[in-house]
Order: sequence, then structure tokens, then C-alpha cells
Amino acid sequence: MIDSRPAEDGRAIRRRRECDNCSFRFTTFERVEQSAILVVKKNGNREEFSREKLLRGIRRACEKRPVSAEDQENIVNKVERKLRDLGVSEVPSTKIGEYVMEELVDLDDVAYIRFASVYRQFKDIDVFMQEMKELEKKRKKSE
Repeated sequence: MIDSRPAEDGRAIRRRRECDNCSFRFTTFERVEQSAILVVKKNGNREEFSREKLLRGIRRACEKRPVSAEDQENIVNKVERKLRDLGVSEVPSTKIGEYVMEELVDLDDVAYIRFASVYRQFKDIDVFMQEMKELEKKRKKSE
């Protein structure tokens, strides 16, 4: 091990390592294993919360946008922290989507709209335009 330091607001340990045989360097993260959170999907199915799946969705929304991988990872960390702070074992998928959109709206408008279009399943241009108007209202209030 070359280096070790706290990560993810102290909820993980980041370790920089080097292979003794080939000198290849890599990073590992150690996290406290916490109880599983079940996500209740819109159709009633339940599945275990997946950081990787959430990060994939955020990455897709942020594709070709000036949002760093670190910012994307931070969104996942914040959302997971909020879910754990709820103190429940089951969370509706809608709650997760709302948490992600709360983070994206301040980070990048286009990424926010991309995520919202999938999350809210925009059916037509009118729904899309309504979301754009809501985004504009939020922007004007924050100025």
C-alpha cells in the first residue's frame, strides 16, 4: 500500500496500492458494509439499491457535458446518504429520482433535463416544455 486516506465524507477509505510483481498501481475503496436498501419500483417490484446503477444513469445524463466524474460520484454519495438518513429499509424509486434531480438542477441544466426526461417519462413535447418552464422559474428565483 502506497497511500491511505478517508473518502466519501469519511464513509470509506481510499487506498492507493502497487502490485509487488509488476508494479502496476491501482486504487481500492473500503466501505463499511451497511444493511441493504430495497428500492420499490413503480410497478411494485423490489430490488436492492445499486450505487453502480445509479451512477450509470447519472453518467448517461451527463454525457458530453462539463460535469466531472467526481461531481457525478458526489451526487451518488449524497443520494445514498439521504436514503440512509431516512432510516427505512425500503425507498420508492421516485424518491431516488427526486434526490438526483435536486442535485443535477444546480449542476447542469442539460443533464437535469436529460435525467428528468427518462425519470418522468416525458410522453410528448408539451410535457418537455412544461419541465423547461419550471426550470426557468427556478433559475429566475435563484438570481
